[in-house]
Amino acid sequence: MSLKDPNVSNPKSKKRVAIVIANPAVSTTTGWPIGFWWSELTHPYLAFEEAGYEVEIFSPDGGKCDADGMSDPNDASGYSKTDLITQGFIHTPELNAMVENTRKVADLEVARFDAIVVAGGQAPMFTYDKASALLNKFVAFYEAGKVTCALCHGTAVLAFAKLSNGDYLVKGKTVTGFANVEEDFADNAVWSYGMLPRDKHVMPWRIEDRLKELGGNFVQAGLWRGFAVRDGNLITGQQNFSGADTARLVIETLGR
Repeated sequence: MSLKDPNVSNPKSKKRVAIVIANPAVSTTTGWPIGFWWSELTHPYLAFEEAGYEVEIFSPDGGKCDADGMSDPNDASGYSKTDLITQGFIHTPELNAMVENTRKVADLEVARFDAIVVAGGQAPMFTYDKASALLNKFVAFYEAGKVTCALCHGTAVLAFAKLSNGDYLVKGKTVTGFANVEEDFADNAVWSYGMLPRDKHVMPWRIEDRLKELGGNFVQAGLWRGFAVRDGNLITGQQNFSGADTARLVIETLGR
């Protein structure tokens, strides 16, 4: 391969990655406050920092971002209590400050970065259809041959991102994301605890179904298994346990 190939990194340059997290929102299906998912930010962030990359954090609207409660290792649910990477991030003032004051995606200069990584959480499923600046930047990274990545429900961007020729970016691509088997698990969990009636679902639509409808080749590794897949310069990760796998593919693609 030639070093002019946009998918081959220049090993002498210091890589820069833009991580995008969702702004706070309210679920229209549950009424709960929702946001980004901590581990989908913190685990890739650690991997990129250890690789010597420069990392900046953006959000569609900029400003303070809030995480989904269960992704916080200090949450009363205890769901993420073993996530020591996130615990360390939260208790490191200079890192936590980046979440308190994210930059607007509209101000993201594609030429300055080698990759974009869109983290998930619940909020993307309710807000990314209207996040025009994010969709435009995501496509701009892809069409420039730069590493273009989304993780878990952050793959909601693929349900709306269209190339300059009008085709959906996901058409004909092998991708993953939050799988139906995991949506079923989440629905059954809230039903069993009486948090939602059985005629309601946690999510308003499903990643796997939508991306298949748009011509994507959707693959997954099973319930809650860490998994990521690359198709050219498009990288996708399955769910919140896939942050490290996703970051590893980005690093393998870009180099150190």
